[in-house]
Parts: sequence; structure tokens; C-alpha cells
Amino acid sequence: MDFSILINYSLKVLGAVLIFILGKWTAKITSKLLKKVLLKANTDITLVKFLSELTYFGLIALVIVATLGTLGVNTTSFAAVLGATGLAIGLALQKNISNFGAGVIILFLRPFKIGDFVEAAGASGVVESISIFNTTFKTGDNRIIIVPNSNIISSNIINYSKEPLRRVDLVIGVSYQDDLKIVKSTLENILSSHPKILKEPEFSVALAELADNSVNFNVRGWVNSEDYWSVRSDLLETIKTTFDEKGITIPYPQMDVHVKAA
Repeated sequence: MDFSILINYSLKVLGAVLIFILGKWTAKITSKLLKKVLLKANTDITLVKFLSELTYFGLIALVIVATLGTLGVNTTSFAAVLGATGLAIGLALQKNISNFGAGVIILFLRPFKIGDFVEAAGASGVVESISIFNTTFKTGDNRIIIVPNSNIISSNIINYSKEPLRRVDLVIGVSYQDDLKIVKSTLENILSSHPKILKEPEFSVALAELADNSVNFNVRGWVNSEDYWSVRSDLLETIKTTFDEKGITIPYPQMDVHVKAA
């Protein structure tokens, strides 16, 4: 028996075992380190788990290839088969991969977070959850809408909750026969007396347009974002009732028909 061959093969086995043990240890440490860095950067926990596991198994695959190479196994064909399999899986899951990539962008760039009121990809509602492949919205009438992340990234995203303040913008039309000074002071009094209209930034009432059927005023007041809809509704109701009390007319399109006697 040729002991040199046995010794040589034993060394290869020992080397392969060492490469596998050290490689596995390195993969585990690298995965944990990546997870720690991502958590420190306040990355979404779903993305943290996915990326750390992906890194770990990717490194393990490289370790296995290196281990087999040390044992003298031809890894070229093995790597080719692995690559072809990955390509086939990638093509089959192309749409899901697109959603995954979009999900990574959403979780990293954070154009919105859970609890925000958002309009995107034709859907609007409060963000209930953000996953790797899709985002879930809850509408005002309590419907659940699940939107693929790729659709969200490829569309305009309007985040109504991103900023702490929002401006209520109203266009109020009055008759040409009304006293504009009285109209303006009335609107200013309504804004200044509302408890949820902020003093800073300052509200404004300004003449906007001499339209066909009305004189239009821009009425603008700043509120906390969560008060937007209630304040808007309050203002419209208060303006209508106050105008009625003061005899200020809110006009509507009319047509005068003149009939000539035969």
C-alpha cells in the first residue's frame, strides 16, 4: 500500500474539514455582524432577517464549493449547475424578485412607515404592514388592500403623514354684490377663532379670482396633520352658517332665460 497516497488524501480530508469548519464559523460571524449593523441602522426587522440569512447561506454555498475543491472534486461543473439552477429559479420568480427589490428600497429609503396615511399605486389608506414582497393598506371604510411593492415604487407616492403639519386650502366664492371687506374679515375671524388652527405658521385669506359667477377667496390655515379632515369639515360648516347669518351669498351657476312675446 502506498502510504504517500494515503497521507496525501488524509491531508486533503483534514484541509477540507478545516475549510468547512472555519468557513461555517466565518459565515455565522459575518451574518451576525451584518444583522447587528442593520439593527443599529434601524433597518426593518423583516429585511434584517432576510439579508442575514441570505448572506449566511450564500457563504455556506461558497464554503461547500471550496471544500469539494480541496478534496479534488471538479467544482467547475458543480458551479455551472448551481448557476443554471439559480438562473432558472430567477426567471421563474422574476416578478417576485422585482417585488423583493422594491421592498428592499422601501425598507431602506422609508418613504413611509407603518401608521402613515399614504396614496400610492392607485390605493390609499393607512399602512398596516410592509413586507419584502408587498405592502398592506387599510382604507377609511375598513377594507384591506395588498399592493405589490414593485407597483408602489413605479408610481408616485403621496405621504400625508410624513410632515407634522398640513395646510387646509379652501376656495370660497361669494357674490359680486357682497362687500369684500366684510367677507374677508368674516373669514379671518372664523380662522382665528378655531381652536385647532395654528397661530404659526400664520393663516391667510386672500382674493384669488374674479370668476364668471363669483369672487373667489383662498382660505388657508395650518393644522396638525391628524386634525386635517376634522378642521376642514368644521371650517366649511362654520363658513356656510356664518355667511347665512350675515347675509353673504355663496353663488352657484345660473342661466337667465328671456322669453319674447310673439
